[in-house]
Amino acid sequence: MKPLLRIPAIPPLTGKAFRRSPDSTILRRPSFARRFIASAQEHTRSVFPKLTTKLPPNMTTATTLKGQPLDKVTLESLLRRRMFYTPSFEIYGGVSGLYDYGPPGCALQANIVDAWRKHFILEEDMLEVDCTVLTPHEVLKTSGHVDKFADWMCKDPKNGEIFRADHFVEDVLETRLRGDKEARGLKIEEKEVDAKKKRKKTKGQEAIKLDDAVVQEYEEILAQIDNYNGEQLGELIIKHDLKNAATGLTPTPPVAFNLMFSTTIGPSSNLPGYLRPETAQGQFLNFAKLLEFNAGGMPFASASIGKSYRNEISPRAGLLRVREFLMAEIEHFVDPEGHKKHERFHEVEDIELVLLDRHTQLSGKTSVKKESIGKAVKEGTVDNETLGYFLARIHLFLKKIGVDQSKIRFRQHMANEMAHYATDCWDAELLTSTGWVECVGCADRSAYDLTVHAKKTGAPLVVRERLEVPKVTEEWEVDIEKKKFGPFYKKDGKTVEAAVLALSQEQREKLAKEMQENGKIVIDVPGVADGKVEISKDLLDIEKRKRTENIREYTPNVIEPSFGIGRILYSLIEHNYWVREGDDEARGVLSFPPSIAPTKVLIVPLSSNKEFEPFIRKLSQKLRVAGVSSRLDASNASIGKRYSRNDELGTPFGITIDFQTVKDGTVTLRERDSTRQVRAEQGKIISAIQSLVDGGKTWQDIEFELPIFQGQELEVR
Repeated sequence: MKPLLRIPAIPPLTGKAFRRSPDSTILRRPSFARRFIASAQEHTRSVFPKLTTKLPPNMTTATTLKGQPLDKVTLESLLRRRMFYTPSFEIYGGVSGLYDYGPPGCALQANIVDAWRKHFILEEDMLEVDCTVLTPHEVLKTSGHVDKFADWMCKDPKNGEIFRADHFVEDVLETRLRGDKEARGLKIEEKEVDAKKKRKKTKGQEAIKLDDAVVQEYEEILAQIDNYNGEQLGELIIKHDLKNAATGLTPTPPVAFNLMFSTTIGPSSNLPGYLRPETAQGQFLNFAKLLEFNAGGMPFASASIGKSYRNEISPRAGLLRVREFLMAEIEHFVDPEGHKKHERFHEVEDIELVLLDRHTQLSGKTSVKKESIGKAVKEGTVDNETLGYFLARIHLFLKKIGVDQSKIRFRQHMANEMAHYATDCWDAELLTSTGWVECVGCADRSAYDLTVHAKKTGAPLVVRERLEVPKVTEEWEVDIEKKKFGPFYKKDGKTVEAAVLALSQEQREKLAKEMQENGKIVIDVPGVADGKVEISKDLLDIEKRKRTENIREYTPNVIEPSFGIGRILYSLIEHNYWVREGDDEARGVLSFPPSIAPTKVLIVPLSSNKEFEPFIRKLSQKLRVAGVSSRLDASNASIGKRYSRNDELGTPFGITIDFQTVKDGTVTLRERDSTRQVRAEQGKIISAIQSLVDGGKTWQDIEFELPIFQGQELEVR
């Protein structure tokens, strides 16, 4: 018989929590259990260095701000427990894709919007509008949304489960690739998986080794998953025998599902409409008024912040895919004749962006390159200066509000993925525990929207500019003798007239010679007679004439940056989350920049002593006057615990009122991330906070200016 394998004992855990509760029930506390498992795994690795361990199922390969493995379950528990957001109508069972924001979520969203407004509307001198959500059918029919604003949907024939077709293909292929890696003994990168999908391990999820060629084909499909249309997605499902894990059946062929919420306007319900899917159309319809407000000046930009609605097929991933969301959109109107140059492009041309262009994706790869936006525009990777300018400005905005710069890229849309109105489009994508998430889209919409609305309504959605030097042109013009023309062709008169007026300059020149030689011409008019119509000289005259233009009229092109505020908000939370290890238990911290943090200052009296109350009131009033948001925590918990609770909320600073305050009026100022403190009189502390929130100074600057204070918080370090 072989001897038993003896494993040395795991070193004992220490800490206040263990000393208080030395029995096995302590392992029910998630934070302590994680520390116990981590300690056991670390000890085992030290004894058996070749032994590999898997992350617990609630862990992903995503990392925190400090590089720790991101525990998604713990983070989401924190966000809901502290009421950053919560499922809507939860006591009624909830509705997927709908969420309510709590106090810290509302404040965080408001601060992001405020930073956005300052960065774009104020700095770029934009014209802000707020347009109605309810939109008549005719408007969105004209814009193309009624016919084209759709995703591809398929359904399980047995249980009726609905899938978004591209997500279905993506999920099944990724599952197979994970099974292949497991069969090969490779490290598996776990992505977030719905709890329902974890309950049953089906045949498609087994560890099966795939041929190298199949692996390569799957990876190439995933690299360009957004480029497939419905028919192509259906072909992929059949070709690769993709089945629903729950039933083992192949879903029905993909069909287009329009994402707009339909409604009716008015009591008679005879005016059909929709909840808007974007804020853009209101800006386009007000173009002429905005141009007039801007004294006819070009280029200019309008901006709008408001709710939009999309009836997502299968909402998932919390705030990342919802049915009601806040958007911030810009419509920058530019003269196409100037090659869409931007007068401030030189200010950003050296900014480097991480780019994933369409050619790389179409080759089945996702490799990125980092280069300056100036080089990207010069080489034609980014279509024009104005589009490039806004990509750089988007990058600067995301950096300013605290997005992790190692978790951002700009991905170019492929042809089939492009919106019906776009000629070029880039997404700012942020890396989260669910993968790369589109948070900002920046599209060149050309002149599409203004053109179609003008054609439908007859409204002059154009720019008229007086030319400094009159422009003289020679053109072939057509004169129709209408008194004779209409009676001659009777019911076909308008059709023939439209065909004549549609003739190009080259055709008119050719027909003018024909008219002069033969006294008549023959033109193609589909639907009239045999498709050929003869027109005599007494009905029509074609002459070449000089025309002097003092006014130039054109339809501007549009560059549109479009921001999904909810997606940015959630990505920002993941990017700024980390865990501070303590003697008691691990504590979550949200290291938001001071300008974005929901609350700027926590006021902490050392105890409930009545002597502190006048100082609390006076300090709170001074902070309000200074425009700094604050909260009071006068609970009986230790001062360390009170600070830790507010580290979870992302509060960057804390002011402690103690007996020294009663004596000389000084207070301590604590910084969230380092937990270091300075002490000074209240005026200097408030001034320091203002400069930190405004971004004028860093904490290092404050430590240099004010005396360092040590004490009060040793138990939470």
